Amino acid sequence: MLCFQHQECNADCTAHRDLYFIFSLRVAWSSIVPSNVHPRKDTGNSLPGIAGRLLMIWSIGKRRPVVHLSAFTETGQAELSIEVPKQRLYTGRSRVIPCSLADTPCAILGAQGVLDRLNTILQTSYTLPADPSSLTSTASPAPSSATSIRDQLSLLSILEDYIQKNYDFGTAYALLRPVWNTVNPSEIQDELHRHERRDRELRQCALVGNRIIKPNLRPRRVWDLCSNRVVPLWITGDSIFKFYTVPTPTPISHAWVDEKDRVDVWTPINGKEWPVPIPKDADLNLIRIEMLNLAAEDVEGDETQYDFTQCAAEYAWLDVLCLRQKGGPSEDLRVEEWRLDVPTIGAVYRNAKVLIYLNGLGRPLRLRDGDLDSDRSWFRRAWTLQEIGSLHIIAGDTPDGPMHTQWIDGRDCEAVLLTRFHRQLNSLKSIVYDPFAMMAYMQKRVSTNPVDRVAGLTFPLLTHTIPAYHESETLEDAWTALVNVMTSRTRAKFLFMYPRAGLGSKKWRPTWEHVMKEPGLPQSGSLTIAQMDVVRNDEMDEDSYTGLCIQKGYVRGFDTGSAENHVRCGELVIEAADGIAHTFKIHVTHGLPIPEDTYTLLGGNRRSIKYWVVGRQLPDQRFEKVSVVATDYDDLFSCGLEEFTEYRRFVLL
Repeated sequence: MLCFQHQECNADCTAHRDLYFIFSLRVAWSSIVPSNVHPRKDTGNSLPGIAGRLLMIWSIGKRRPVVHLSAFTETGQAELSIEVPKQRLYTGRSRVIPCSLADTPCAILGAQGVLDRLNTILQTSYTLPADPSSLTSTASPAPSSATSIRDQLSLLSILEDYIQKNYDFGTAYALLRPVWNTVNPSEIQDELHRHERRDRELRQCALVGNRIIKPNLRPRRVWDLCSNRVVPLWITGDSIFKFYTVPTPTPISHAWVDEKDRVDVWTPINGKEWPVPIPKDADLNLIRIEMLNLAAEDVEGDETQYDFTQCAAEYAWLDVLCLRQKGGPSEDLRVEEWRLDVPTIGAVYRNAKVLIYLNGLGRPLRLRDGDLDSDRSWFRRAWTLQEIGSLHIIAGDTPDGPMHTQWIDGRDCEAVLLTRFHRQLNSLKSIVYDPFAMMAYMQKRVSTNPVDRVAGLTFPLLTHTIPAYHESETLEDAWTALVNVMTSRTRAKFLFMYPRAGLGSKKWRPTWEHVMKEPGLPQSGSLTIAQMDVVRNDEMDEDSYTGLCIQKGYVRGFDTGSAENHVRCGELVIEAADGIAHTFKIHVTHGLPIPEDTYTLLGGNRRSIKYWVVGRQLPDQRFEKVSVVATDYDDLFSCGLEEFTEYRRFVLL
């Protein structure tokens, strides 16, 4: 229960009683206040203004009429011919419109016709001036009608502008619905312009040079399921209250089918701005119906939902619709948008409930032998690694599909494929914070553009910033850019856990070729990384580490490598100032040889000395990594290493 206090209102005032009445409905605040509601500017957020606004919302929030969308009316296909039941028919109270209305040009309907349909759908009663020409006089209208006339003229201007721009009704509906219930319709244009300006400024500030400093940037566009149109995110509006945010789109995840099995569709859904690649046997209008059905099921039984709230998903995100694709007339614009939009795709899926098509977009779910091992499998695509989400819903479900198991002779008929599917999905969710495990999973994945495998690791590795996306970038350049924006703790895992020295000028961490071809990457889940940081200095193009250092230690026992990654034991011998040699037990879990020699060793801090980097100290406090070892000791004090260590800073090569 939310509580308000206002110095100009006491418990006996009408507004206060009205608020109490509304909140007594036990409806969650986010369900009471839809995103398309804005307060009067003359009342601000004062309690009487808010109470009146909420009462207005409640009064117009009577049960919406039931709406039907069928496969037959939307595509001309008989409902029973559609293999996926949830793609056949949607019945609900969402403010969705059929394709026939969405595709109707506003010019055919006329301004009055467009307004009549908006009033019917949105349950309002706005009007247009009977004779607009008579209102152009310089004489001031009567005070009682001034606001009404201004609103009427504003609505007429907006609708005539849409007619002149050749908009269809779906586009007009998508643009106006989020702001339709503003108190003064004359403010609609100002609201839209304000949202557009804020979004443009946000995206301009997000990309600094070649780096995205706002990794959780919201998507540029969303699919408005109510109007069946792709719209810029800023259309969805912001809120009248600080704690109410822009609606979160429901993301769709899918693996692209082979090029021979897909077709480029020019559709009014995205204004025919670019061809939309989809499977030949899929239909975007059927996918829309399934989205509405799955989302409606998700809120069924939720007591916080009320009749006038969204009863199904309002916005969705689908890459082929919302991300500008190749083949359109604005190829230069696509390349520029992709620099920002492609790297931030993961933000759409993070902590979201994701709808997943395993067999291709819009296709029925079928699991056959070889599907999970195919290069087109959802589990084997590079981009889907970041699309798991916090929860998932399997789309394309059919009554006889693998999600509906039949038991024969006490055994699960589809145990092999379905169990394998669930294990793969659950294992991905359980290793999200382990960088080496995520890289191991990426080793098994493929992409049309090789650099996408690097970009697909950005969100799983939880970087603070993101490198801009360049399709033609080399793999090593893309990997270097990604490592440079990783957290200092993740980079420390490369230094202390990865056993092989890198190539070129960066010996301290692996190359992309190393992490993609290394058969047994380290398991870093148990590594204590407190106060272990590899710090990046972009201006100097320099990586450094500050921590414990053993200036000279003789490492022996690892001269010969091993094909097996089993534990091998050796010794670290340190000569004290008095000439007495002290021997400490060390071991490795990798198969790489470490030549018997005297080295400089880097460690963690005084209470975390398990892992050590073996290397050579060079002039100017530089350090060149050779390999890594581990000790059996928990801290410096228990093993006697304390007297041989000091804190030093090294520039890592």
